[in-house]
Amino acid sequence: MITYGRLFIGGTWVEPNNPELLDISSPHDRSVTGRAAQAQPADIDRAVAAARASFEAGEWRLTPPAGRIATLRRFNALREENAEKIAHLISLENGSAGWFTRAGQPGLTRQANAYLKAAEEFPWEETLVPSDPASPVRSVVRREAVGVVAAVIPWNSPFSSATSKIIPALLAGNSVILKVSPENSLSMGFLAELLEQVGLPDGVVSVLPADRETSEYLVSHPDVDKIAFTGSTRAGRRIAAIAGEQLKRVSLELGGKSAAIILPDADMDRAVAGVKFGSLLNNGESCIAQTRILAPRSRYEEVVAGLKELVESLKVGDPNDPDTFIGPMIRPDQQERVRDYIQIGIDEGARLVTGGPHVPEGLEKGNYVTPTVFADVDNSMRIAQEEIFGPVLVVIAYDDEDEAVRIANDSEYGLSGGVWSADEAHALEVARRVRTGTVTVNGASIAFDGPFGGFKASGIGREYGAVGLGTYTEYKTITV
Repeated sequence: MITYGRLFIGGTWVEPNNPELLDISSPHDRSVTGRAAQAQPADIDRAVAAARASFEAGEWRLTPPAGRIATLRRFNALREENAEKIAHLISLENGSAGWFTRAGQPGLTRQANAYLKAAEEFPWEETLVPSDPASPVRSVVRREAVGVVAAVIPWNSPFSSATSKIIPALLAGNSVILKVSPENSLSMGFLAELLEQVGLPDGVVSVLPADRETSEYLVSHPDVDKIAFTGSTRAGRRIAAIAGEQLKRVSLELGGKSAAIILPDADMDRAVAGVKFGSLLNNGESCIAQTRILAPRSRYEEVVAGLKELVESLKVGDPNDPDTFIGPMIRPDQQERVRDYIQIGIDEGARLVTGGPHVPEGLEKGNYVTPTVFADVDNSMRIAQEEIFGPVLVVIAYDDEDEAVRIANDSEYGLSGGVWSADEAHALEVARRVRTGTVTVNGASIAFDGPFGGFKASGIGREYGAVGLGTYTEYKTITV
């Protein structure tokens, strides 16, 4: 049993306002695997006050960029040393299959290294060359910390979401309150332990698990200068409204309903195999999952048959079993949500190729769903338009390339997507026409040097690399 009975506020473990601990249940069999304190508004007040005091005192904010980079480099090394434990904790509380949580650890290193490289090359201060050579005025442009940052993350990929925010925010000199989901109290408690060891000044960072109401209290707090949020589009709209009322800086990475366009000349075996990782990663509980599979009508049944064979070959079960590819949903309500969507697809008239709303045999004690593929799907159906957040794929036919692009863009979301083709140059042409923040070609992984974020209802702003670092800074111009 793992227990976190105190809260990490301003770099110190303190007694919570409410001493009652929350039970953390295993998605695999719903047994209690840990207990943890949960923050309430009074704890938020303490964290924000500590962050504000540290920012105004300036010990971290005024540390030269090289010093901040060195500290975050130590943090990254410490996280790498504990990669196996981190992977285990995420599987324990999220139900993510072990292959996924372990495979994600090198990605965390690449993500951090991209931020560190960006910070080393970042134009923290530069003198502009006057447009008029005769002008006596010289302009010095600085990039300074925004202030107190409220970083609010979801449960589905906690370490990646956390480090994508706290690393750039801290590199820029901000003070940070990281609000995490109650379900992730164990892995995020361990993250706090790692942060405790790297030598940040008092008050600079807090890590607080809390419910939605307390999260809203945090983002509404008058002493918070910027909100960095990853989560649902519905919650993002609420946060954007709060930020607008208070003129807070805000960045939002929200939902997705991404399309994978399989062009007629694609290697179908390779494309179908790519769906395994591009569409079913993390049990399908991923905002970037490409769950709309757009197949040419001339090869439609070939794609459908390939997906049926693929999905039926994947082992569903205990996340700790090395043969498991798909684990349970994180909570019973998420399990029911996904099963309800499968029934909706049946009721809408889509062809059920494999799977269904039943719970896999022998896994009734956990939050399991049966991976499902639908064919003969119209893009107007709910299962094609709404984010299901589970292992459910829909296959949509198209007649020509223009129709494929139109279908891909016919969504309120615009976070991710993919194109498969034997002609890489042509795939790039198609990718340029898809209105999403990220498009992969032939299964390429997402790069951490380039900006990541969404079009339309998938968000505002970008993360990763120099662009992501810049979102945690303000411009200041000094004229001499």
